[in-house]
Amino acid sequence: MDWKRRSFHWRNSSAEQLVDIGCQWVILGHSERRHVIGEDDEVFIGKKAAYALSQNLKVMACIGELLEEREAGKTFDVCFKQMKAFADNITDWTNVVIAYEPVWAIGTGKVASPEQAQEVHAAVRDWLKTNVSADVASTVRIIYGGSVNAANCAELAKKEDIDGFLVGGASLKGPDFATICNSVTSKKVTA
Repeated sequence: MDWKRRSFHWRNSSAEQLVDIGCQWVILGHSERRHVIGEDDEVFIGKKAAYALSQNLKVMACIGELLEEREAGKTFDVCFKQMKAFADNITDWTNVVIAYEPVWAIGTGKVASPEQAQEVHAAVRDWLKTNVSADVASTVRIIYGGSVNAANCAELAKKEDIDGFLVGGASLKGPDFATICNSVTSKKVTA
């Protein structure tokens, strides 16, 4: 999505165009946009989030680190920098969902352990409490996206701060996708 009114850019649609065709959500900050196209936090991603929200679109705000960043112990630094770009531009978090997608686990078959994912989700929630508000920290949904599948979703869904999933390839297999959806639904019912 572009952050300028009614603009048309190759690979982008304007927020107005998306609303006109009935879209309700946009995914912003996705790893492919960051690392393949080169979108950066300060110039594009935060502005896009603010503009999308101003046009009554809901925002899925993606954050996540590369493998070399994780191995260098920079996971939190990277994720918090990405969060800051969103927080600097978002005033109302009602229609925002945060998606933690460790880049090293997307489409690779690797997945963060439930403990690794929970650790980042909890740290993001703490960051929100300190840098945005306690209310936002307690109400915003933080979902996990990184090679989620029918085999690992139940253990991930058990973690306190994992509120759902951003599903990629597994969504193409109906029974697997249903298992993933049900893992989160049953978590909410039993909570």
